[in-house]
Amino acid sequence: MKKRPVTSRQVAELAGVSQSAVSRCFSPHASIAPQTREKVLAAAQQLGYRPNAIARSLITRSSRTIAVVMTQLDNPFYAQMLEYAARRFQQHGYHLLLFMSSNEQQTAGVMADILQSQADGILMLAATLSSSLASECLARGIPVVLINRTVAFEGVSQVASDNYRGGYWVGEFLVSGGYRRIALVAGLADSSTSRQRRDGFMAALAAQGVSCWGEACGDYDFATAQAATRKLFEAAPYPDAVFAANDHMAIAVIDTLSGELGLRVPEDVAVVGFDDIPMAAWPSYRLTTVQQPVEPMVDEAVALLLAQIASGQVAGERKVLPVTPIVRASAPATGRGVASSS
Repeated sequence: MKKRPVTSRQVAELAGVSQSAVSRCFSPHASIAPQTREKVLAAAQQLGYRPNAIARSLITRSSRTIAVVMTQLDNPFYAQMLEYAARRFQQHGYHLLLFMSSNEQQTAGVMADILQSQADGILMLAATLSSSLASECLARGIPVVLINRTVAFEGVSQVASDNYRGGYWVGEFLVSGGYRRIALVAGLADSSTSRQRRDGFMAALAAQGVSCWGEACGDYDFATAQAATRKLFEAAPYPDAVFAANDHMAIAVIDTLSGELGLRVPEDVAVVGFDDIPMAAWPSYRLTTVQQPVEPMVDEAVALLLAQIASGQVAGERKVLPVTPIVRASAPATGRGVASSS
């Protein structure tokens, strides 16, 4: 015969407190006297009590969950960001529900599932949100924060790094290092990050009288970036430097140059990325890159989302955080063919 679960009423009776005190004891950030909490926890342990999250959500009308929409997990940058976001939300008593979406059309279907999940808020990690879906979330009072993506319409909070300034630094840095045949491996064509990084990069080249030697789309994908590298180097004269719009693609560029094409980095070709994922510092890559402030970006996004959940007021705020150039051996600061000591 299946044993009936212990109820909060039984815990309250054993601890000699009210049932509401038991509820507060198991509600994150609820106010309860230390002595009362000690009594409740001791009684709960004695009886083997486990709070019913579903029942609590019906009472409080809060699921204590955040829906996270992502487009990819193979890029270490987003795995790093997701891990930190999970830890930050857990500190506030929230847990994450992960939804994967490869494009805007698929996101529409995913959003229907999210709305059914009764999530308290939505965090979009490098996923694109249409204005119609944003309007639906606003109408339902569900706060949404985009991180590492930006949109033109109002009502959705956004946290991103200064992608334009980062791209501008790359162009300026390579020209000042003596490189003139500078190519670009761009990200997704419909991605705000790719557009902003490309715009900054092209503006820096133009400001110094240099034209982009060649451009191919890598779609922020490893295999596609390999194919883009082969395309850029299919005929001489080859580029003497390549800017890949993120580190995931930059590593694909380096592997293709050295492993397939017999070219040395940086002696034959300099390579610069964007993100500063952990692999960028590995001895086999030592990638010059633009560091995105992962933890500050997540902190801002978490604060925005939780503030809107707590207030019940959905608003659109935009935060742009500065980036940091990181110079390593793949494109040395001292110019062509001379490795840096960093």
